Amino acid sequence: MTTPNPETNGPVAAPDERLWDAPTEPSPVSPVFDELTRRRTEEIVARYPQSRSALLPLLHLVQSVEGFVSPDGIRYCAEALELTTAEVSAVATFYTMYKRTPCGEHLVSVCTNTLCAVLGGDDIYARLKAKLGVGHEGTAGEPGSPGSITLEHAECLAACDLGPVLQVNYEFFDNQTVASAETLVDALARGEKPHPTRGAPLTDLRTVSLELAGIFPDLERSVEGASTSVETMRGASLAADRGWTAPSMPDTPPAFPTLEKKP
Repeated sequence: MTTPNPETNGPVAAPDERLWDAPTEPSPVSPVFDELTRRRTEEIVARYPQSRSALLPLLHLVQSVEGFVSPDGIRYCAEALELTTAEVSAVATFYTMYKRTPCGEHLVSVCTNTLCAVLGGDDIYARLKAKLGVGHEGTAGEPGSPGSITLEHAECLAACDLGPVLQVNYEFFDNQTVASAETLVDALARGEKPHPTRGAPLTDLRTVSLELAGIFPDLERSVEGASTSVETMRGASLAADRGWTAPSMPDTPPAFPTLEKKP
């Protein structure tokens, strides 16, 4: 094959095309994820008409196995869904719930957004940083070992009526103080699992990651516990007591008003 030479307008020989055979070695992630994980992967992927839609739960699944989303986990998801590792990495690095370094048995998330911050969230986070000797997403203790704790500051945890709040493995501990947060962390470090203010009994980060993947080894326990609070329901309770109701939607929506044409 020849191509034009831009300097002489004459032909110039193109280099010979070289073909490369793909390596035949087995997948490097094969030993990392066991047969149970592979069966769960198939179960998750089968829920979706497009396999790539299963990426978010699969990332939670690999996190439940290794305690974080490792390079092996990225490759595993890419192979399972026929995606590139770049596509998987783009998703895994976008969402903060996917951890890229090994985490402790428990993840403690302290809300430091505006309302919680001014109510004491910043003080709670500062005290826990000093107590545990770690910063954001740092782990006190050997990652994955009993009593190990990963600390992070979090944006709004959607519990402004109960601030300051923190979460342990995404379960709420409401109306916290510096002292109560310290007591909670001490209990976690001793291997205890205090009951959250609301929600399911406390487990560990890997179990919660498995549940976020849609796999519930103990569904009854996972939905146990009250999910609301008196403060959150106060408006609805007042409305019920006083007979207040919102206007119902009309059968036919009103027409849009006629807008004047711009000159």
